[in-house]
Amino acid sequence: MDIVINTFGIKLSRDGDCFVITNADGRQTVSPVGVRSIIVSRSALITTDAILLAIEHDIDVLIMNREGKPEARVWSHKYGSISTIRKGQVAFVTSPGGVEWIKDTVRLKIENQQALLLTLNTDVDAGKMIIDKAVDRLEVYRLKISALKGDRVADVAAQLRGWEGAASSIYFQTICHFLPEQHRFPARSQHPARDPANALLNYGYGVLYGKIEGALIIAGIDPYLGVLHRDEYNRPVLVYDVIERYRIWVDFVVVSLLQQNVITDAFYSMQADGACWLEPLGRRVLIQSLNDFLFDIPDIEGQTPRSRASQIQQYAYQLAKTFKTYM
Repeated sequence: MDIVINTFGIKLSRDGDCFVITNADGRQTVSPVGVRSIIVSRSALITTDAILLAIEHDIDVLIMNREGKPEARVWSHKYGSISTIRKGQVAFVTSPGGVEWIKDTVRLKIENQQALLLTLNTDVDAGKMIIDKAVDRLEVYRLKISALKGDRVADVAAQLRGWEGAASSIYFQTICHFLPEQHRFPARSQHPARDPANALLNYGYGVLYGKIEGALIIAGIDPYLGVLHRDEYNRPVLVYDVIERYRIWVDFVVVSLLQQNVITDAFYSMQADGACWLEPLGRRVLIQSLNDFLFDIPDIEGQTPRSRASQIQQYAYQLAKTFKTYM
C-alpha cells in the first residue's frame, strides 16, 4: 500500500517501529510492513525519524507536484547493485539492441491501446465500426514500427516518435467518443491539463512515473539515461521510455472512472488561466483506484501470479540483466 498525504498541515512521524500520521481528526499508527511508498502532495511535516524508518524498509518518499509528477525523492544513498549494470546500460542505449527494445516498447503500447479500445462497451453497430476502424488504423502504425530498420536509435527516432504520436491521437479520439458527454475532451493536454479527463490522466501517469523510477533504482538502473527520450537535465528520461509499457493501466482506471460518472465538480477546480487541477478528493479517489488496480493479481495463464506493481519491479530486474550482457 501507499501512505498518501495530501491534506495541508498533516504530520508523519515515528513511534518505535511504526509510522504515526497526525492530523486534525486524530492520530493513526501504521506499520511499515507492506508500505511501498509515501506520497506527499501538499504542505506536510515529516520528521527525519520517519524518513529513516522509510529508508530502513526500502520505502520511497515522494514529493509530488499538482500534476502528480515526483519533484523530489528520498531513498538510501546505496544503489544496492554493482556498477556493471549501469556500464552495460550505456552500451545498450547506443546499440542495435536498444533499437529493437524501443521498437518493442512502442509496439506493445499500441497493442495495449488496441486491446483497451476493444473493451469499450457498445451495443450500437456504428460504435463497433468506430472501434474496429480505429483498431485497424493503429495496426498500420504497429506494422510500420515493426518494419523500421536502424543500427542506432537516432536512425529511427523521428519516425518512431511521429508514428507513436499519430497512433495515440487516434486512440484518445476514439476513447473520447465513448465517454459521457460532459467528460469528452478535444485532445490530450499537459502542463497543464485543460479538462478533468486530462487532469486525471496526467496525475495518474505522474504516480506511475514515481513507481517506475523507484523500480529502476532498486534494480540498479540509472533512470536518467534514456533510449528514445532525449537526455534532459535533471529528467529521468528512461522512466519516460519504460512507462510506455504501462500507461494502459492508468488509461483503464481513468476511463472506468469517467464512464461510471463518479467524477463530480468536487474532484477538480478550473483556474483563471484555463488550467484544470485535481482537488484532494479527486487525487484521493484516483490514487486509491489506481493502487487497487496495481496491487490486484491478474490471472495470466502460464505466468506466476504477481500483482501489476510487482510486474513493474520484475521487469526492471529483467532489464538490468539485459544491460549486464552488454558489458
